[in-house]
Amino acid sequence: MKKLLLIAAITFTTTISANQNSGPEVSTFDHSSWNALLQANVSKAGNVNYKGMKKSQAKLDAYLNELSSTTIDEKLWSKDEQLAFWINVYNAFTVKLIVNNYPTKSINSITKPWHTKFFKVGGVKMNLSHVENEILRKKFNEPRIHFAIVCASYSCPKLSNKAFTAANSQSQLATLTKGFINDPKRNKITANKIQLSEIFNWYKSDFTKKSTLIAYLNQYLTVKIKADAKISFLPYNWNLNE
Repeated sequence: MKKLLLIAAITFTTTISANQNSGPEVSTFDHSSWNALLQANVSKAGNVNYKGMKKSQAKLDAYLNELSSTTIDEKLWSKDEQLAFWINVYNAFTVKLIVNNYPTKSINSITKPWHTKFFKVGGVKMNLSHVENEILRKKFNEPRIHFAIVCASYSCPKLSNKAFTAANSQSQLATLTKGFINDPKRNKITANKIQLSEIFNWYKSDFTKKSTLIAYLNQYLTVKIKADAKISFLPYNWNLNE
């Protein structure tokens, strides 16, 4: 009998110890409502139906409220989950900004679109510039984010019609980066001459931390550029991406 009690006590103690060591169980943030809005209102080419988004404003606001009320615990959230969250924050609040001012021909028609603090995340007032430059660029050291966050303009990368998640963030970044770089509407590239999106000019330092800009591009291009190719930049079209 004493042996049985001893075994039971050891089993109970071991179970408690294992549960304590495993830490709290964390559920992944649910982006499915944003995914549904994207599927319904964004084409495969990245064109946004802002009229449809405006009609679905209650659903959009509900998702934005979920983002706003969330405080990320960096010890518990994986890097990919944090990355997906902030990319969705940037894109969803950009859509909200356009919806609030729709109809408009360009995001540039809105007063200080990137520098006005018009939303909160985790109780902190933010603007789009802060999310891009102070969070996504600084914390993640990931140049591919420039092909995932979208400024609601024709020359921007296309808005993916799939929400970013922890599970798909890396595959989406790879697909969107390759698609943008090889898109002849955004970049005109031959082996000897390249005309690039201004994105590669504005954020050149992000793409050249480990190598040259041409070396970075060649990772994704179907036509390889020569090291001495001439580089110029194309005018940016700020017309709305609809």
